[in-house]
Amino acid sequence: MNMQRPDWLLQMEDILETLNEGVMILDDCRDILFINSCLEKMFGFPASEVVGHNGISFYTEEERKVMAGHIERGREAGQNRFEFVLPVKDGSRLPVIISSRMFEDPDGLQFLVVTFTDISEQKQSEAELRDANVKLERRQSEIEEDLLLAARVQQSLAPQSLVWGGMRVDAYFHPVRSIGGDFGLVSPIDDRHLNLLVCDVSGHGIGSALVANRIYSETMSQLRSGAPLSEMLRELNRFVMQNLGSSALLFTLAAARIDLGGRRMIFAGAGHPPAMIVTPGEQPRLLESRSMVLGGLSDAVATEAAIEVDLNPGDRVVLYTDGISEVFDSSGEMLGTEGVQKIVRETALLPFGDMQQAMLNRVAAWRDGAPTDDMSLVLVEVV
Repeated sequence: MNMQRPDWLLQMEDILETLNEGVMILDDCRDILFINSCLEKMFGFPASEVVGHNGISFYTEEERKVMAGHIERGREAGQNRFEFVLPVKDGSRLPVIISSRMFEDPDGLQFLVVTFTDISEQKQSEAELRDANVKLERRQSEIEEDLLLAARVQQSLAPQSLVWGGMRVDAYFHPVRSIGGDFGLVSPIDDRHLNLLVCDVSGHGIGSALVANRIYSETMSQLRSGAPLSEMLRELNRFVMQNLGSSALLFTLAAARIDLGGRRMIFAGAGHPPAMIVTPGEQPRLLESRSMVLGGLSDAVATEAAIEVDLNPGDRVVLYTDGISEVFDSSGEMLGTEGVQKIVRETALLPFGDMQQAMLNRVAAWRDGAPTDDMSLVLVEVV
């Protein structure tokens, strides 16, 4: 259908053909006077099949209603730009941004200039992003389920409070994430000997937890065999270096074996914060590690790795990881061994059943903010 084009349009056609947006010009009856070549490509129709037709004749009745709603909302909002579709010759719909502007020519006739910006690539990217987000959410849900199961498994390995041979043992374990690199053991060998141990694997999260679980299993094997504590340290050090094979997998531990009959305790530490023995009302005695951090050097364990100490009725033994001692107040001062020693001295005056929570409360009061490291704590009262 041929329609007479006004002179100004004939003069502007060359300019309109240079635009990288589709352009449609309609007269006051909304019949199409012109489309540029960019819109021809988007539309799929040649200009000869479009010019003279009403601008909305290519849309379905339902699409016309939707477009009318966009136009009305745009008029109320004072804008003439909205996201819609462009009917394509093959029957598909091309996502576009439609902008329109009314103007008058020198003769007072009204014309409507409509531009169509192809946003199909953007829409495709959005669809791909939505699909990726759905997959990520599904994977996140799977990971969270796995972590929940891992946390339950690790919690089952946490040291347990018990009464053994008249002795009372209180134990506490708290990973800074859902799972962590700390673990503890409270394990009787027989009716006379009780093993206590806390271990701290470097790092946090899944990797540290996996390593901790491997070390836990090997430690249990060593303890069940009744191996001397110094030999256990050497075996654990050898096990990690040979089987896990990374100098980044470092760990510290403090282990004690209490002989109930003789009220004696053998202690062995490796790069770990000092254990403590406190008689209520007195300054706690420190049991320092004689060996270095394990997992990095083949000779980390000292020749005389273990020490033997006497225990008296009423004494309390304290083993802990550095999540207890290496905490900082608001001024950046670390609680440290001396701070823990002071807390142990003061809380040892309380009934044994209240000591653990009192220690944790005092550490939390010192700490600025939430915990940043895993925490393990084992307390024993000697009878």
